[in-house]
Amino acid sequence: MQAFLSLALGDDELDDSEDGESKEEEPSEGNAVEDGGDSEEDGAVEGPRVLGDVSLAKRPERAYPRTLPELGTHFGVPHLPSLVAFFLYDQTHSEPLPDGSPTPPCPPLQHIKVYHSAAATFYAPSDISGIGGMRRERIRATPSWFNGPPRYDCVFAENDSTVEGFRGLHAARVKTFFSFECGGVEYPCALIQWYSPVADEPDDLTGLWVVEPDFDNDNQPFYGVIHLDSILRLAHLIPDFGDAVLPPDFLQSQSLDAFKTYYVNKYADHHAHEIAF
Repeated sequence: MQAFLSLALGDDELDDSEDGESKEEEPSEGNAVEDGGDSEEDGAVEGPRVLGDVSLAKRPERAYPRTLPELGTHFGVPHLPSLVAFFLYDQTHSEPLPDGSPTPPCPPLQHIKVYHSAAATFYAPSDISGIGGMRRERIRATPSWFNGPPRYDCVFAENDSTVEGFRGLHAARVKTFFSFECGGVEYPCALIQWYSPVADEPDDLTGLWVVEPDFDNDNQPFYGVIHLDSILRLAHLIPDFGDAVLPPDFLQSQSLDAFKTYYVNKYADHHAHEIAF
């Protein structure tokens, strides 16, 4: 898995308090950036040109369990320890486990922390960007957005770096961001639900890829744990509304749960058009 290069961030960003992030917590080392205010959710970043970087928010959330089993129960993903075990195996071995292999043992973990956002910084000179062509956007995974409904953003995640366009990417929805230490190494991660294309080509009429959320044999969302380095940026999914008539009390926060298929919007901005074709 190709890791994105890091970009040193300045100290002049504004604090972000709408997610209820703790003021007392110290930032985690090496993968933390200070949350920007809502006005800085998307914007130009000054600095040299680099490929990209995704970093956790500066302050972890405090009101979450500190063990994997309890955290999995909290998020409705009781097999979270198994997902982390497979993730750690992939991180520490050059070859993946063969299909059908039993769950590898999960080593002891320390300092489990949960975050409500991460910042993606990437090269996008065709959009509003800094002198070096860099742009930043905030990826949210929060149970209450501005004291209202939840917000769980979708992202582009790396699949195959040798393939161009969306064929080399995954679409996924972030359930939460978290980090932990294992063997003296800090792992910044995301718990995500996978989306898969419904066809091998984009839709003939719109030119957009169409995806659907993945489910397991029990018809439960198919989750995975990925390293933050495999996330590229936000992805905008548009529901395939069909002939449905939405009720007057339908909330935008329900849109990623209420439909069967979604269009991957490559027209969201210039950079999305360059990577999601």
